[in-house]
Amino acid sequence: MSLSDYFENIRGIGILSTSDSDGNVNTAIYSRPYVIDEDTVAFSMLERHSYANIQSNPKAAYMFIERGEGYNGKRLYLTMTGEEKDPERIKAIKKQHERAKDDDGKVRHLMYFSIDRTRPLVGG
Repeated sequence: MSLSDYFENIRGIGILSTSDSDGNVNTAIYSRPYVIDEDTVAFSMLERHSYANIQSNPKAAYMFIERGEGYNGKRLYLTMTGEEKDPERIKAIKKQHERAKDDDGKVRHLMYFSIDRTRPLVGG
């Protein structure tokens, strides 16, 4: 199953972990990524800890835990490669998720990440 099909069809909960340049770690609940292609994903970020950390350390890890029995899911090891600040472009990409919140007036950034490695939730 392709990454785009996986995140389009599998339900669960996502967790993004980032750290600043001093190694101070932050972990936050995040929605499914926007799959740009099989090597690139993007996340919509507010100007909070995760966003601040990515500014000083481009490495991140995303863990997706599938809903249901057992421990199934994926771990993505990421490197930030770019940032989109255009509100209209961000709004267009956010429409890919049926549960995306309406525009709340907050400044959002669309952060692009290359996928360095993918592993199953357990093992691998």
